[in-house]
Amino acid sequence: MRIFIYSLKILIVVCALLWMTGQSCKQPNADKEGTDSLAIRESITSSPVISPTEAINKMHLEDGFAVQLVAAEPLITAPVAMTFDKEGRIWVLQMNDYMPDTLGTGEDKPSGKVVILSDKNGDGLMDERKIFLDSLILPRAICLIENGILVAEPPKLWYYKIENDKPAKKTLVDASYAEGGNVEHQPNGLIRALDNWIYSAKSAKRYRKKGDKWLIERTHFRGQWGISQDDYGRLFYNNNSENLLGDEFTPGLGATNANQKRVSGFNKKIVNDNKVYPARPTTGVNRGYMKGVLDDSLRLVDFTAACGPVIYNGNLFDKEYYGNAFVAEPSANLVKRNIVTSKGYVVEGRQAYSEKEFLASEDERFRPVSLYNGPDGALYVVDLYRGIIQHKTYLTPYLKNEIKERELTKPLNCGRIYKIVPAKKNLDQVRIPTDTSDLLTLLKHPNGWIRNEAQQLLVDGKYTFAAPTLRSYLKQPDEPLQLIHSLWIMEGLGVLQLNDVLPLLTADQWPIRMQALSVVPSIISRKNYQQLLPVLQQMINGNDTLAAPYIAFLLNSFRAMNAAAANDLLLTLTKQYGSNVYVADAIISNLQNKEAVFYKQALKINPDTSIALNKRLKKVIADIAAAKNNSNAKKLEKEFPKGAAIFQSVCQNCHGKDGNGIASLAPPLNNSEWVKGDKNRLIPIVLYGLTGPVKVDGKLYKAPEINGDMPGVFENKEFSDADLAQLLNLIRNSWNNKGEKITEEDIKNTRNKHKGRMNPFNAEELQNLK
Repeated sequence: MRIFIYSLKILIVVCALLWMTGQSCKQPNADKEGTDSLAIRESITSSPVISPTEAINKMHLEDGFAVQLVAAEPLITAPVAMTFDKEGRIWVLQMNDYMPDTLGTGEDKPSGKVVILSDKNGDGLMDERKIFLDSLILPRAICLIENGILVAEPPKLWYYKIENDKPAKKTLVDASYAEGGNVEHQPNGLIRALDNWIYSAKSAKRYRKKGDKWLIERTHFRGQWGISQDDYGRLFYNNNSENLLGDEFTPGLGATNANQKRVSGFNKKIVNDNKVYPARPTTGVNRGYMKGVLDDSLRLVDFTAACGPVIYNGNLFDKEYYGNAFVAEPSANLVKRNIVTSKGYVVEGRQAYSEKEFLASEDERFRPVSLYNGPDGALYVVDLYRGIIQHKTYLTPYLKNEIKERELTKPLNCGRIYKIVPAKKNLDQVRIPTDTSDLLTLLKHPNGWIRNEAQQLLVDGKYTFAAPTLRSYLKQPDEPLQLIHSLWIMEGLGVLQLNDVLPLLTADQWPIRMQALSVVPSIISRKNYQQLLPVLQQMINGNDTLAAPYIAFLLNSFRAMNAAAANDLLLTLTKQYGSNVYVADAIISNLQNKEAVFYKQALKINPDTSIALNKRLKKVIADIAAAKNNSNAKKLEKEFPKGAAIFQSVCQNCHGKDGNGIASLAPPLNNSEWVKGDKNRLIPIVLYGLTGPVKVDGKLYKAPEINGDMPGVFENKEFSDADLAQLLNLIRNSWNNKGEKITEEDIKNTRNKHKGRMNPFNAEELQNLK
């Protein structure tokens, strides 16, 4: 009887919501097995904790593969990230304090840990645990480097020296690594890339250890949770509603003009298809009550929590899986497989299957949050194994009710790591050698994890005496991956010379030319730049279309040595490639605060204002002018301190610090008629959210260009009506905006006017409000 009453109650709630939006209250159509939605809900009234063995049995996996347990509670709890060391041990980051209940009670308790897991008997199952670090508050990323480990504990990034598996000297790397934002929108990932820099998701910074000092540089803003790289060091990531995003160029290029909002070839949608195919009803998603979020069988339709992507480059799977992108979706309890291909510098992808997944579980508590390549060639899955996966900042009343009715809050002491392997292959335990000659041999190993580890150990060990062997590898184009790793190892050791690189610029294989161009900024100097200029000019004259954007990117490195020569090459590229959007944006990346002058020069070469370079230059110049109008920012922060704090923690994650929006996430607040216009339309957006396409300043924004839904905060007890009034007054008077004041009373009146509403507004509904 309790089950029936619960189901009926949910049905009534859904019908009420449909009535408010003017939709039919008719029951959904039967699901694929002919069962109606009421019966479906009765089948998922509880989601009990089950053993790892039972959990594996509930996984639907592609034929020919098997899931094996690597670790589980009590050995680990609440894992969110991991990494392997050279001994094959797993370092796991535990976020034990994440969402203890729907209010987030106790999230600020120091219960997070970094633990080391070991497999003592070699059976593939971890059986020993050491606590390396304890008493951390919501830690979110780790990275082993040299004889220490980076640990991100918001807002700081720390480096701990490791001595006998214990933390020794502690160094502050970045006091504002994760400043602002919230648990779902703070930097993470810390991937040590091919170019020897460490990159993060949800961040525009990169890091590098140089002796005892840490370098911090600006890079492109990327992703939300999780980050990976391919064999050429190109980075891949996503946000919660996008399957796969990524870079078409190597990551160190093109982030040198702070006035440029977007650079073609970075933050590109690699896979446009965001459909998912769960193995079970997934009513426990944040906006499951909204039309189109769930299908007739009450399964999620599109990604809502995409995260933890990895480019598989192991040697255990068949060759057709090499270079595939696997993406986790914890809200839908699945792991998706995408096929990624490259043609020149253009990278594209598609889902591997039609209406099915690589792995999909019937266990609601299966929460894959991060995916990794392993030393053994397996694909590793970090399973948070929790009922609650949504952070309190955006938790809707609908999902709170789902959590309560199905008792998803407890327990909090679970967590698993699995690995996916071919069913009929034996796995060998991998140990990385310490001998230098053996490490050098591993640079052409078919397993990408092993190649990357060998590179890192050679760089960390400062094995400069290996330079002659590495230099000999540069002359072996028939082993391109060995050559590419050798190039970057020499860069990391500081022994790479221009003469090593020049022959590679004329290599027949594009990937080799790509890496040679990418490494130029690391070795260019006043002593050698004159040798390189004629080679670049020759490449342009030879119509090397693949190299053209790379040449444009790296010319910024020449400016300090010979600005005139750099500008001449930029003008040559303008004449030859002015209609190519990739080259155009690469040219503009050199021009910080020189855009207007160069625009005049470009118009003399080609007065057609519709070509890519001229259009994009004009847009950047307009953005610069608009930014100057935000001189009152500090004054507004003092006037509306609570509003500024909310903007920093919630709004700027998607709309940008400058209010100009972020690609794939959200439209601009700057110059938005919704922000500076009628307050009776703005307040409902913030309280209840906005769904669907929306036109801002004459441009229509819709998915997948942006996330199709903005969540509301009307149920968030952290923000009082006075706080929200401050937020709205802040954004209504920032940048180019100017709007009448909004009061605490205005917020209360709006709540009363729309009392009982749970679903977000759409643009048409807002236009009809008075």
